[in-house]
Amino acid sequence: MSKARKINLYGERKEVSYDGREGIVYARVSSKRQETEGTGLKSQEGRCLTDLQNIKVPHAETFRDSVTGGGDFMNRPAMRAMLEYIDTRPHKKFVVVFDDLKRFARDVEFHLKLRTAFEMRDVALRCLNYNFDDSDEGRFAELIMAGQAELERKQNKRQVIQKQRARLLLGYWAFGSKKGYKMTRSPIHGTISMRKEPEATYLQEALEGYAKSVFLRKVDACRFLVDKGFWKAQAPERYIDKFTVILRDPFYAGFIEYPAWEVSIREGKHEGLISKEIFELNQKRLTNEATGRKVRMDVRADFPMRGLLVCPECRGHLTGAWSKGRTRRYAYYKCQNKDCERYSKSLSVEDAELRFNQLLKRHKLNPRAGPLIKKIFDKSWDIEVSLLKERELKNSQASQEIDEKIKLLSRRVIETKSESLVQVYEKEIEDLVSQREQEDPNILEVVDFDIPYGTALDKATGMLKSPYKIWAKLEVEERQKLFFFIFDEKLPYSLDEGYGTAEIPSAVRLFEDFVTTKSLDVEMGGIEPPCE
Repeated sequence: MSKARKINLYGERKEVSYDGREGIVYARVSSKRQETEGTGLKSQEGRCLTDLQNIKVPHAETFRDSVTGGGDFMNRPAMRAMLEYIDTRPHKKFVVVFDDLKRFARDVEFHLKLRTAFEMRDVALRCLNYNFDDSDEGRFAELIMAGQAELERKQNKRQVIQKQRARLLLGYWAFGSKKGYKMTRSPIHGTISMRKEPEATYLQEALEGYAKSVFLRKVDACRFLVDKGFWKAQAPERYIDKFTVILRDPFYAGFIEYPAWEVSIREGKHEGLISKEIFELNQKRLTNEATGRKVRMDVRADFPMRGLLVCPECRGHLTGAWSKGRTRRYAYYKCQNKDCERYSKSLSVEDAELRFNQLLKRHKLNPRAGPLIKKIFDKSWDIEVSLLKERELKNSQASQEIDEKIKLLSRRVIETKSESLVQVYEKEIEDLVSQREQEDPNILEVVDFDIPYGTALDKATGMLKSPYKIWAKLEVEERQKLFFFIFDEKLPYSLDEGYGTAEIPSAVRLFEDFVTTKSLDVEMGGIEPPCE
């Protein structure tokens, strides 16, 4: 039985012969910008190809990376592809050429691991400014150079961060351009973010529309941006998270903030797309959606308003609890914040519900708003039906195009004899299948355009005409869901002030404002005869 041979990290090797080997060029830069500079990919590749000609080794392939040299070499796409290329050709021998030891790795740990990976594959290495030497002195010198490269990388990173942080502190965005902007050179400011049209205008309209409830949902704003070409690759639902990030970003209101580097919010030198007031309105809407509009799943009939009421002092939730009297038990709402002045003060559940019902009864729709509601409803109905038809047509066309491409590529896979082309075609088919799966999940559903118009109009106007009548007919679970159609957020309630006079149903208040506005301010022609 033969013993396993103990392998040293690099082993004691004889002089490498290049006879029978094929040449592979590996070039790497740290950024896309360097590709066009003197140390760019083309420059590196040219030097390496010349070296292969000098040692009379035929060139087989070139692999190019545009990523930083730190960290795991398997995170570099081209390096990973090169190792896979070598592994799929075990019957061949290769020599890999690169122009500088820093292109190999700028991290001592991964430098050693990468050297071992090539050693295991019997790959010869050539560096244009360094001669690999397996002697003890040569290995030591190689480690020193690898350590120096790692130190330089870390020093460069620190200097870049310091400069970028200084720019942030001065009010300049120090990274790549944000959506709706482009980075432009200015003789006064240096590199500064500028509006990129028409993207900036579309995004501004979406942000302002969401703040003013022109877009009732995030997906409505996303659909608008997709229709305008601001986003193109996927269905609107796929961009909700990205739109949420934009809504929370003070950059679009003209501010700079970067908490990761302890840069607090400050006025930026760039032009914001929206005002500070619009940004704050959006933050309020996001807060209401995240916390204020959460529907309780454990709601009970004995505490019907639990989860909908907050303390007027601390804005904390009022919890429901039973209290035992002499003859019977009583249901109360209480503030559970121990630091609040109203902590543990009892609020009768019966009184809270009675006052809430009175609140709904007091506010009815002004009869003069009826024609206005119908006109708005008609317009909204037509727009929504038109959008549904347009989306159905686009989805159908997109699905057909993808299916045709898949059929064409499938035929090519069957007809071709090249294994490499088969792999390319199969990869394209996988990408197309993935793209089809990411399309609108309702892509194959038939849209029903025969929804009873009158029924929908009656339901919509019925809620506005008399909120209490609708509220009284619902079970407690349904009331929890309906609450946030009537109100913008949870209601503060106290024993002395009740619900206050300002907390009236938002939808009703909107139409009251319309019909009480003077005709000089709002054009009412077409609904009623305009004033002279």
